[in-house]
Amino acid sequence: MQPYFLPYLGYYSLIKYSAQWIVFDPVQFIRHGWIERNRILKPAEGWQYISVPLQKYNRDTLIKDIRIRKEEDWQNKILRQVEHYKKAPFYQQVISLLDESFRIDTDSISVLDAHMLKATCNYLNIPFNYQIFSEMNLDIEPVSDAGDWALQISKALKATQYVNPPGGMELFSREKFEEAGVDLVFLKTNLSEYPQRRKVFESGLSILDVMMFNSAEEINVMLDDFQLIPA
Repeated sequence: MQPYFLPYLGYYSLIKYSAQWIVFDPVQFIRHGWIERNRILKPAEGWQYISVPLQKYNRDTLIKDIRIRKEEDWQNKILRQVEHYKKAPFYQQVISLLDESFRIDTDSISVLDAHMLKATCNYLNIPFNYQIFSEMNLDIEPVSDAGDWALQISKALKATQYVNPPGGMELFSREKFEEAGVDLVFLKTNLSEYPQRRKVFESGLSILDVMMFNSAEEINVMLDDFQLIPA
């Protein structure tokens, strides 16, 4: 999976199910995705973005080469943006987690995202066995299309199963995976509502929102509420 910044619950459900995770960063960076930003509640109704500022880049720049504007105090900006959660039951724990995690010294968005994923998984007591693809020097067969990356990486790592969110179903060839002896499945997380102390529930927000209102034990119950869909 591409590296996402403090992603939504379904991303962590996929992590919890997986035995090995590859932070996939050798492809073109797409603006306005989830790599450098995510969504939390606004102080009033609705939601807002939290984001990591990036240096200027060319359209064809790969994710692994995207750099953070370290001169900007984005860490404290995000901490201020979540201050309105102060009355949430787990606010202090989450603020402490963010404050400590934000101290990492890196200008790589891939490294930052992987670090934040590791920190939040530790908080949730979820094993996160990960590697960053661009740091692996993995010898894989030539890739013929976008869906072929997962197959060739799975083959190189001798994986018996590859799991992906259902949104990417059309990318993958069931026949190719079958021929390689790799079981292809899709994991669909059931995003149930939880108390946000709002009139209207905002679904699919960053894991930060989920952690503000739910204990690690409660979140793990949510993570285990999924369906596996065969290819």
